[in-house]
Amino acid sequence: MIIGLAAPGVASTLEEGLDKIERLLAEASCQAAEIVCFPEAYLPGLRGQDFEVYPFDQAQQERALDAVAHYARTYAVSTILGLEHLTEGGRQIAAFVVDARGEVRGYQTKNQLDPSEDQFYVPGNTRQLFEINGTKFGVAICHEGCWRYPETVRWAAVRGAKIVFHPQYTGTEREGVRLEKWGDARAPYYEKAMICRSLENTIYFASVNYALRFQESATSLIAPTGRCQAYLPYGQEGVLVQEIDVKEATGLLATRYAPERYREFAAG
Repeated sequence: MIIGLAAPGVASTLEEGLDKIERLLAEASCQAAEIVCFPEAYLPGLRGQDFEVYPFDQAQQERALDAVAHYARTYAVSTILGLEHLTEGGRQIAAFVVDARGEVRGYQTKNQLDPSEDQFYVPGNTRQLFEINGTKFGVAICHEGCWRYPETVRWAAVRGAKIVFHPQYTGTEREGVRLEKWGDARAPYYEKAMICRSLENTIYFASVNYALRFQESATSLIAPTGRCQAYLPYGQEGVLVQEIDVKEATGLLATRYAPERYREFAAG
């Protein structure tokens, strides 16, 4: 399977965001990508960061999803879109899966919010496994998927996922440190956590970040062995297109998980 990991810069308007999405989908399609993943809450942007988020209501949510469905159909590439999901209970962070015919297959919500996000979003409460072109995959979003709650990745792995996509946001736009070397011991732990999520489940792990001025982790594809197969340069917009060998994603270590061995001891 050929996958694409799209890293656009922050968009100041919905129109700019949609333009960036279309451009990166077109580029990925030219490289025969079958599915492309975008970062966390890319439309309209993740709230609570050091940039302004433009107004985004139900009408704009529907417009964004319709536009991306059109792009997916036009370029014949399935798309994982980081999008705010407006519900009666409040705003959710979600990743919508749109197939190459432009049909929405479903969406995965962010169920474990970072404490700083509580003022902006409400959590979801379900998980979903997806399948495109015969390959099963899961989606786990930022804080919950890699940095703090690894069980969200294992949930998909034990159910047959060959790859887990990880839309995320780590870094800043206004000030910070510019990273130069992937996995540097002096850098934040995020890229090391990506390796763990791959190794502990024996699957591919694909983490997709914004292109930020001061990026704290690269958009990266980790092989089931824990090797970083490829990554995009820090701070540069682009799409990383890579072929994965789904036969290598055996899920061996995930399937050996035995929850029945974690029962509390009860004295007889």
